[in-house]
Amino acid sequence: MPCFRCGARQTDPVRGASPWRRGVRADRQVLICPRCQNVHDDDGAALDRCASCGSAALICRLGEIECRDCGHTREAAPADAPPGDLVPSGAQQADGGLSEEVAAALTRFFRRGPGS
Repeated sequence: MPCFRCGARQTDPVRGASPWRRGVRADRQVLICPRCQNVHDDDGAALDRCASCGSAALICRLGEIECRDCGHTREAAPADAPPGDLVPSGAQQADGGLSEEVAAALTRFFRRGPGS
């Protein structure tokens, strides 16, 4: 999943806590890369807030939005609802690039053979 602001993709994680921040925007889970966290101090303003306590510490799972601060849960919008402006223009290109990278990696892998 790319950063919802700039479209950057996560790389393989190192051990320890991830520097990427999770959030919910328009009832969908989003990630915020470390660079955008530093550049945009107002990321909390772009994220959905808990209706109970106002926190932006929300997670989306199995059709529910849950607040990590107070535990309040609510139903998320249906998955077939239009995502709105969640995908920045750069992310669409980055996703297309991901498909090309995966295809190239698979070609290299199978050219060498799985046991090589």
